[in-house]
Amino acid sequence: MAEPQKTKKFGIDARTHELVIGTWRIRLPQSRLWRLTIGAVLIFGGIFGFLPVLGFWMIPLGLIVLSHDLAFVRRLRRRLSVWWARKWQASN
Repeated sequence: MAEPQKTKKFGIDARTHELVIGTWRIRLPQSRLWRLTIGAVLIFGGIFGFLPVLGFWMIPLGLIVLSHDLAFVRRLRRRLSVWWARKWQASN
């Protein structure tokens, strides 16, 4: 029997190149330059999180977008997700 596919809840879907946040799916541009620009703008906007509309939520979102193209950001994101999973599992 075939195993049911595990649906991704958070991150970037490698097959469709979409940013997945829960049930939301946001299509990323095909151009690497545009993805890097979007990630940098999100991080820069997140620095001004104390202002209305902009928020600190933009920083992790920008890092997720950058992790699609930059290996060192991807390693940091994976380390953080493993740490978070272990911490979550230990508390439950």
